[in-house]
Amino acid sequence: MRILKKRRALNPAEILVFGFGGMILIGAILLCLPIASTSGKSVGFLTALFSSTSAICVTGLSVIEIGTAYTLFGQFVMLILIQLGGIGFMTATSMVYMLLGRRITLKDRLVIRDSLNESNLQGVVRMTRNVLIVTLIAEVAGMLLLSIRFIPQYGISTGIYYSLFHSVSAFCNAGFDILGFGNSMVSYANDPLVLGTIMALIVVGGLGFFVVVELYRKATLGRKYHFTLHTKIVLVATVVLLVAGFLFFLAMESGNPKTLGAPGVSAGDQALGAAFQSVTTRTAGFAAIPQADLTPASKIGTVALMFIGASPSGTGGGIKTTTALLLLALIITVVRGKQDVVIAKRRINKQLVMRAITIITLAMLSVAVVTVLISVFEQHHMSVSDILYEVTSAFGTVGLSCGITASLSPISKVLIMLTMFGGRVGFFTVSLALAKRMSRQQSCNYRYPEDKVMIG
Repeated sequence: MRILKKRRALNPAEILVFGFGGMILIGAILLCLPIASTSGKSVGFLTALFSSTSAICVTGLSVIEIGTAYTLFGQFVMLILIQLGGIGFMTATSMVYMLLGRRITLKDRLVIRDSLNESNLQGVVRMTRNVLIVTLIAEVAGMLLLSIRFIPQYGISTGIYYSLFHSVSAFCNAGFDILGFGNSMVSYANDPLVLGTIMALIVVGGLGFFVVVELYRKATLGRKYHFTLHTKIVLVATVVLLVAGFLFFLAMESGNPKTLGAPGVSAGDQALGAAFQSVTTRTAGFAAIPQADLTPASKIGTVALMFIGASPSGTGGGIKTTTALLLLALIITVVRGKQDVVIAKRRINKQLVMRAITIITLAMLSVAVVTVLISVFEQHHMSVSDILYEVTSAFGTVGLSCGITASLSPISKVLIMLTMFGGRVGFFTVSLALAKRMSRQQSCNYRYPEDKVMIG
């Protein structure tokens, strides 16, 4: 007698993982086609897979110069992958459902809720529409502003295309450029229009769609509307990190003759470069100054900012600003001898604080392990500091590099790809799993005896 086994339904976290993985594989196959390469030959599956992974994970690291190595077809594939990676797998799927008039089921809503980092199902579909609207408005506005500079330089058709590509890349915090210079935005280091537009797109994309929508409601309703605690934390953390980063890089690099201290660089250009470096470390990946020439202190500061990253439900990566602020609040609570973590006169759930600590610990361990492994494989021609910079950039889905990406061995490239995927998807699903496990633990009707151990 045949025994039919019931197939287990995928949970939302698994759907997200397989969804992102499937998009990466499809993108790699398309980029591997000869039509995608300017040489007329395939770039190779590993190179195509690396590009596809970096695009879907909106990282920006690349083993080839996509502006010269890929044809218009290949660049368009990259653009679509960046856009899908930025708005998310389920948001893109929901958009297709809406266009086809298909009903979004309860299971679809659960996955959308998790992909947007929402806590309840109410208004999930409306939030998805808001994501699409915010994305469209921001990217079109960015394209129009960049066109002011790119159309006179490259002509109408190429200028509009360049404006569109870089607007999408900036809003999605991807950091890819197709200018073909091989130095990202260094050629526009003294151009306030280009750098200012890209910075604005990076910040809006990194704030998170939920926060952007709340900012819009606040602007329209005025005093009648009050920010949620989440939005307050994100705004405060973002402003503090951006200002602190600007002052830090301005102090560290203004005397560096290879970056902001180079002859002929005005005080205004120095300020612009420091501001851009502070913004782009928030998981964007564009560079206005050569990253390999940064001072050791600036590299350490950049690593720290890349590790923190952007904010939840946005297009950036990292451990997120809210997670970092929860850890800081916990430290202050312990030092002051208090019991509850309190932010803005609101007590934070202890389970949420435990999740934050776990995510930070797992992230640090992952970055450390991958750094050690790549150091073993590349020990003869790469410094540990450059490798740590690269790994942290991959984890935070940033894309900044000291120029070692193309020189990595195949096994190291695979490790970087896994780190990018983990930074974009893995730790988010870990967070979901922890939330579900902790909610089940709360329903238990027994607890073990309490005991003590010596620490410190």
